[in-house]
Amino acid sequence: MVSTGPDAAGSTGAAPSHPSPAAVVVLAAGQGTRMRSATPKMLHSIGGRTLLGHVMTAARELDPQSVAVVVRHERDLVAAAALEVDPGAFVVDQDEIPGTGRAVQCALDALDARVHAGLAAQLVHDDAVDDELHADHANGGDHPLGDGLDGAVVVLAGDIPLLDGATLGQLLAAHHADGNAVTILTTEVADATGYGRIVREAGTGDVQAIVEHRDATPEQLEIREINSSVFVFDAAVLRRGLAGLDRDNAQGEVYLTDVVAAARADGGAVRAVLSDDPMLVEGVNDRVALATLGAELNRRVLTEWMQAGVTVVDPGTTWVDVDVELAEDVTLLPGTQLHGATKVESGATIGPDTTLTDVEVGPGATVVRTHGSLSVIGPDATVGPFAYLRPGTDLGTKGKIGTFVETKNAQIGEGSKVPHLSYVGDATIGEHTNIGAASVTVNYDGQKKHRTVIGSYAKTGADNMFVAPVTVGDGAYTAAGSVIVKDVPAGALGVARAQQRNVDDWVERRWSGSPAAEAAARARAEGSGGQLGAQAQQQLAAHNALTGAIPVVPPADSSDPTEGSTQR
Repeated sequence: MVSTGPDAAGSTGAAPSHPSPAAVVVLAAGQGTRMRSATPKMLHSIGGRTLLGHVMTAARELDPQSVAVVVRHERDLVAAAALEVDPGAFVVDQDEIPGTGRAVQCALDALDARVHAGLAAQLVHDDAVDDELHADHANGGDHPLGDGLDGAVVVLAGDIPLLDGATLGQLLAAHHADGNAVTILTTEVADATGYGRIVREAGTGDVQAIVEHRDATPEQLEIREINSSVFVFDAAVLRRGLAGLDRDNAQGEVYLTDVVAAARADGGAVRAVLSDDPMLVEGVNDRVALATLGAELNRRVLTEWMQAGVTVVDPGTTWVDVDVELAEDVTLLPGTQLHGATKVESGATIGPDTTLTDVEVGPGATVVRTHGSLSVIGPDATVGPFAYLRPGTDLGTKGKIGTFVETKNAQIGEGSKVPHLSYVGDATIGEHTNIGAASVTVNYDGQKKHRTVIGSYAKTGADNMFVAPVTVGDGAYTAAGSVIVKDVPAGALGVARAQQRNVDDWVERRWSGSPAAEAAARARAEGSGGQLGAQAQQQLAAHNALTGAIPVVPPADSSDPTEGSTQR
């Protein structure tokens, strides 16, 4: 919230309507040496966006005619990032002269040139008028195409990530309502060390000057109201003020803030809009500030979602990016991180200890201790714990991806289950199919990826290898321990394993005197044939009766390779 004076209460209404500015200039040329990073400061991220991305998003909410981004350090990286956020942005290079004033001057010159080019294109069909204008300019008159940009110019530092479009809208509205030459967004802080101080005129409260910390007098250093590096200028005022700037200061830089004194000297009104939220205009200069503002942004994002009907059990361990979408009655359990364009529908529960990036989660789904990206989880589906969903996973309604399961580029139909210990990659699984434990779709031949197709209502055995390309038809079964290398027709049983053979007395002959050999000898002496003793069998029977487990009974004919072929 903002107010128009140092003692005024913060506004609580919606952002007032205002004319669109002629341009927004975003300053992103600095190196940011205090970040101690090979990555340009503007490209460090919080909340799923770069610092530059946050500022440019706020700028676009003003619906300006142009957005100019001034670049220099790591020019190509920053320019590419700016155009990714806003392909219509105008990238401007700052020359070797340092300072915010010079950066804005480069931007304004480029914007003026763009306006002149547009007007020149309109005059190309009227040679007489064009010749007259150029002749007048040659004789000392004004520029034949006018001064250039006309209207309000908003200037923003590129490292203020919490600044929002509503606040900028209020600033712009105040600028137009008061007819100001310059309007400055300010705030008050307990410790103003390092910031430019706002020097106000006694009585009127108008801004006399902005004094940088290194150039301030002892009295000025006591001022707690600071410059946020967010301005609205009348374009003509900005153009005249920039033309008269020099580098006569402690930093040897061209200060944009000196335009304020120039505007007052010309009789223009210079006023400040005071924000009662210092974090809103806090800049990032080092990793400490990056972490602090990242946590504050996350707190604000979570607060908004909780007020919108989302349950966040532990906000201290829950992180949600600014572009995530959550419906009412979503529950986020501790340790949840939602990134990118993740979208979660009503009634879904995410967590604990789950990280999703660009994942769509359907209504009523449950995702527990899972890492997923670029995936779709259908309504009422269950995932985890300890599942890994790689890009291209699409789990159908009421489907299941269970414990220690990894999926990639896999379509798993409605009601189908991959319960545990499996890898399903480059595969299509139909509806209501069960994949046995420890199954793998063997999709890579060393050169190319191939696809496995398993139909609907199929049951595959535990420890199956599906060597792609291969198809298992609807309603088919596969035996446990099989390596499926050929298609299994619908309704058929696929068996691909060697016949079991027991070599009697092998242990005693090979490892005579070992504990295993002695145990085998004792079992044979008891006449148990290697089965459990009487007491152990009684305990096992009691356990099976209590749990409802199926007793283990050797088959009458152990030569049947299909016995026990599937596991759910």
